[in-house]
Amino acid sequence: MAMGVSGMDDEQQPGLLAVIASTFAAAFGVQSQHNRERDFKHGNIWVFIIAGIIFTLAFIAAVYGVVQAVLPS
Repeated sequence: MAMGVSGMDDEQQPGLLAVIASTFAAAFGVQSQHNRERDFKHGNIWVFIIAGIIFTLAFIAAVYGVVQAVLPS
């Protein structure tokens, strides 16, 4: 069995850190081909959908917070 770059066996489902890393990488458009294939082959779509929704909400909240901090009251 081949070991992936992350040291994880390629036959296992991606763990929490791999899902978070894949979500960030995909959001910024820098996901590697190897990780994308691992996610599609071994990942659960609902985990990635939920991670994407959480990331999107956190991103919107961060942008809103920065805008509120920069604009005068």
